Formats: sequence, structure tokens, C-alpha cells
Amino acid sequence: MTERLHIVGGGMAGSEAAWQAAEMGVQVVIHEMRPKVGTFAHQTGNLGEMVCSNSFRSDDDEQNAVGLLHWEMRAAHGLIMASADQHRLPAGGALAVDREPFAETVTARLRAHRNISISSEEVTELPKTGQWIFATGPLTSPALGAAIRAETGAEALAFFDAIAPIVYAESIDMEKAWMQSRYDKGETEEERTAYLNCPMDRDQYEAFIDALVTADKTEFHEGETAGYFDGCLPIEVMAERGRETLRHGPMKPVGLTNPHQPDVKAHAVVQLRRDNALGTLFNIVGFQTKMKYGAQTDVFRMIPGLENASFARLGGIHRNTFINSPTLLDDRMRLRSRPNIRFAGQITGVEGYVESAAMGLLAGRLAAADILGRPLATAPQDSAMGALIHHITGGAEAKTFQPMNVNFGLFRPVEGLKGGRRGRKDRYKAYTDRAKAAWQGWLEQCALDAA
Repeated sequence: MTERLHIVGGGMAGSEAAWQAAEMGVQVVIHEMRPKVGTFAHQTGNLGEMVCSNSFRSDDDEQNAVGLLHWEMRAAHGLIMASADQHRLPAGGALAVDREPFAETVTARLRAHRNISISSEEVTELPKTGQWIFATGPLTSPALGAAIRAETGAEALAFFDAIAPIVYAESIDMEKAWMQSRYDKGETEEERTAYLNCPMDRDQYEAFIDALVTADKTEFHEGETAGYFDGCLPIEVMAERGRETLRHGPMKPVGLTNPHQPDVKAHAVVQLRRDNALGTLFNIVGFQTKMKYGAQTDVFRMIPGLENASFARLGGIHRNTFINSPTLLDDRMRLRSRPNIRFAGQITGVEGYVESAAMGLLAGRLAAADILGRPLATAPQDSAMGALIHHITGGAEAKTFQPMNVNFGLFRPVEGLKGGRRGRKDRYKAYTDRAKAAWQGWLEQCALDAA
């Protein structure tokens, strides 16, 4: 077996795809243009670099679809989940990681694998021969983007993704802020105090909303429109939707008690999550923004406890492109017009680190199995991965296709269970039990270890 698998892009999807294929015994070449060719959002040349947030979201594999996806990736011996677990930070019931050592670990393990080599040359065309996976993510280079548009015969879809700011811990006033996870969630004291909280009274909140709405914003280029993904809305866009929107979103005050004023109920609370193992950096949860840099420092220093905040990174905004997968891809993630090419990760229309890595896992296994001459069935629809790939490759309405997080709404109903909120706990447990059985069965049917 001499055919190689070429993977373009070394983010979550590309890294996971390379790992899975290499573990099956296939020779893999990762084509990652960084650091030779940079992007707006990336800071390093590391593989698996986390750009927007350091959170993989909920780790609950019985009541949350994202947590279930974590479970499935762990069961498949995924590199991304193993690296995340190795560099885990306290985050209540979520899985947050120390982003720099996480990426360093992903990079080191891929570089050390005997079946993997890495090229820093930029790929600008869709090859007509060979087995390829394109996992170039939301920041696909202009040249490659043009090649994709030329092949698909349609303009690439696009929306805008915003980055949250990061604050130096030493600059936060702890006489006003305090450490507590919402509802004291977590099994250890460290988990129960994973978030830093900054309270606002009504007047402070109203002034903050006014400042958000009137702040100078980044302007779009001609022809660009603000088609945001709802799971990653800029904080000021949420504020423009209604003055109470933030109080029912990232600034909700429920489940928290201020030890400095235990008898005073905060009108709103800004939460920050630890961004590195040392605890020297905190990112402002849910505060993605397109405000200009000067406006950001002025507005965010209105938050009690952050009056003298020093920022390790301010927020930003970048274009995020994806293809119309229901129209362009088959159920094995292959481009219908060129079956030697697969797409994986955010460019397929999934949203989030975990979802991107999961699609990379599937693409890597499917491509490697084809090279080895023992094709695999696609993931079972009742698994989290199967539900997600089914959605993007045919289950979604092509005319209105937008990026999607994994969620239980993508799962087929379980017969005999109550609908509505009251039956939700039993329903979600039934989904996850069924998914785990389906996923384990799929893994057992296909022996993927290198021969």
C-alpha cells in the first residue's frame, strides 16, 4: 500500500483526521500553511490551535449532546480529546483546556507519529488525483476558496465569527469579583470555584448596555453582510436585540451569591473563565465582539472588578466560510463532483471545536479505509456523530443551510417517551444510551488498528 492521504489544514478536524488515519496504518501528509502563511486569527504555527475560546463546552455525556460527542471521541481514541483531558482546566461541568500546551501536545504527537509528515506549502487548488481531505476551517485562504467556488459552481456561504477578549488575572479587583461556578456545579472545590464573577446593579447594567450599543464597531468590507452564527453572536449584537437579552444570556445572574454582599442580588453578572493552567489569564465568557480596540477597553472597564483590567488579547472579528454540504457532499463526506476529495470540520457547516474534530475523525477513518481497500459504513445515525453528519450531508434544508452545533434536535425520536420539558431528562438519557450502544457497535464492526 503506497497511496498517501493528504490532509489540508492542521486545525481540530485536520489534526484528528490525520491521527485516525495514521493509527490505521496509512501514510498521511498534513498540509498546513501556517506559520509560513498566517491568518487574521491564529497566533502560532501549532496544529490544533484554539482561536476563539478555550472551552469544549459541556462534558456531561448523559444529558448533553456535546458531552456525548466527547464520549464517542474518547471511545474512538481521539487525539483531540486525549490532549484536552491532559490539559484540562476547572470549568464546572464544562471541559476547558489550557490552550497553548494543548496545541503543543497535539503538534508534538502528530510530528512524532511514524506515519505522518507535515508540509508548510499552501495548497491553492483541488487536486484531480489522490485521496484528499480539506479541513481548512473558517479561514480558508482566498486562493483555495476561489478554487472551491470554481468547482462547486456557487459562491461560498459565509458568516462572521467573533473572538472574546482575555484579561490578565492580576489586573482584576477581587474585592469586587469572586470565584464561583453557577449553582456551585462541580465535584471538587476547584470545579465549584471555576469561574470569576463580576456583579452589576441595575444602573451599571443599563449604562453598560448604552455603551455597547453606541461603541465604535468594525466596519464590513463592500459586499459583506453580517450573517452571524447564533451560537457566537458579538456581545453588542445581542445588546441591540433588546436591553434584557444579555441578562438572559451570558450575563444572567442566577445561581450565584456574591460573598462581598451576600444579601444583595446582582442585576447581572459577567463571568470570566480561566484560560491557562497557571490561572494568570481569564477570558470573558460569551463576550465575542466586533468593537474597535479602543472602544473595547473603555466599555469592558465599565464592568465592576475590571476597572483597571489589562488585556492579553482584545476581541476581534473574522470571516468564516463554509460550503453547502447537503448539496455538495455525499454521506461519506466526499465531494460529489470529485469523489477523491473529502471535506471535514467547520468548512462543512458544523460549528464548534468538538463538532469540527468529530467530523475530522470520521473523514480520516473513511478515507483511510478506502485506501486500505476495506470501506466502512458511515457512522450510525443514532450516534451523535451520525446524527451530525446526517444533518450536514442531507438532513438539513439546503436552501436555508446554516452552521450547526450538535444537539438532541438532530436525533431520531425514541418511541414511548414523553415530549416537553418534564420528560426531557429521561428522553436525553435514552438518546445517550442508544447513541453509545450504536457507536460501540460501529467501532466493533470495523477493526481500525494498523495491521
